[in-house]
Amino acid sequence: MARKSSKKPTKLFVLDTNVMLHDPTCLYRFQEHDIYLPMATLEELDHNKKGMTEVARNARQVTRFLDEIVSSMEMHIQDGAPLAEHSHKAATGRLFLQTHPITSDVTSILPFSKVDNQILGVVAFLKQQQPDRQVILVSKDINMRIKARALEIPAEDYFNDKVLEDTDLLYSGVVELPADFWDKHAKGMESWQREGRSYYRVTGPLCAALLVNQFVWQEGSKPFQAKVIELAGNTATLETVKDYSHLKNNVWGITARNREQNFALNVLMDPDIDFVSLLGQAGTGKTLLTLAAGLTQILESKTYSEIIMTRVTVPVGEDIGFLPGTEEEKMTPWMGALEDNLDVLNKPDEEAGEWGRAATQDLVRSRIKVKSLNFMRGRTFINKFLIIDEAQNLTSKQMKTLITRAGPGTKVVCLGNIAQIDTPYLTEGSSGITYVVDRFKGWEHGGHITLARGERSRLADYAAGIL
Repeated sequence: MARKSSKKPTKLFVLDTNVMLHDPTCLYRFQEHDIYLPMATLEELDHNKKGMTEVARNARQVTRFLDEIVSSMEMHIQDGAPLAEHSHKAATGRLFLQTHPITSDVTSILPFSKVDNQILGVVAFLKQQQPDRQVILVSKDINMRIKARALEIPAEDYFNDKVLEDTDLLYSGVVELPADFWDKHAKGMESWQREGRSYYRVTGPLCAALLVNQFVWQEGSKPFQAKVIELAGNTATLETVKDYSHLKNNVWGITARNREQNFALNVLMDPDIDFVSLLGQAGTGKTLLTLAAGLTQILESKTYSEIIMTRVTVPVGEDIGFLPGTEEEKMTPWMGALEDNLDVLNKPDEEAGEWGRAATQDLVRSRIKVKSLNFMRGRTFINKFLIIDEAQNLTSKQMKTLITRAGPGTKVVCLGNIAQIDTPYLTEGSSGITYVVDRFKGWEHGGHITLARGERSRLADYAAGIL
């Protein structure tokens, strides 16, 4: 008997519909704890299953999972369906469905016609019915959690999709070397030169904390900027970076204005790097640098055949409804950023004259295709320079769908600003861009840079800081 009481009691999690619509696999994410689904959530799943949106797909997937779990139970559904078999032992709890009408005191405070309030009523009832057990509501809806706390019902956000609790810990791709780095790491150092680059093989305690394709820098009388290209225990091989701040190394007329932009151009122009993620606030040059690098590698070095640009169509204001025209024309209102950057890149060449400028503009436009995210499934892009703009509004699942479109010879560049998330239920910690930055760090064919300084104008820079 004593042994039984020492076992920690399992919790009962009541799931809100938005958790399942956000992550269809959430049913298998609660380990040894039990899950309870009110009838109202099943009703809402039914309402959301039609259409080709991500939400509709998720609703259909959850329904399939539920059918799998419940159909294996012949009788006694009220005893709960075991999850272990369907989750490969990842979840060992049981799934309970509401099998009878529930009345609760919540109705005296909140109108029961609203689905959220019906779910709260169910949680309140279960809390009374099982006083010795923790009954917790899980919801992505902040208002729902506030209402629950007002009714003294424990409520939590769904944390399983969070990559990081604190985005300050997110990998930046850049590290400053301490002043005594060379004193501690230069013993027995090897150095050589190849194709205009210098290489250093250093050994010391700091090397273990570095990652492949991470950039290191040091200010001083002899500024040092390099990229880690190889790691073996406490030994790291560093390769000096190409200086894109110098006019002779300009990329489509663009030069790097600060250290991070220089590092970004190094990964964007490197044919060995297939995946690049750039994070930074508005005006740090993410789109401009990426387009310049893309156009150079398409029209000059011919590494890729064309640029494919896509972004999540989340309007900041009201939605503009069904737009007429082709896929490209429908996407135009969301592609203002592309047009603004092309204006900068198509700088007037005085010698070319009006005709020459128009010809260049047409050539550039013909090599850039704008695609909607909705039509990305099942496609394969070969030898393309794929740009995913506003990637902070994507979930980790959407991000996977997009990046796996890449065929041979394709480079994928994700751009985003995690301070500007426009999608409900996504946070800085659970955004798709946070997910890929964390998962791809240290991969030999992936690069990431967090751009720190705005280069738009002194007004924009000052406004970003004080407003």
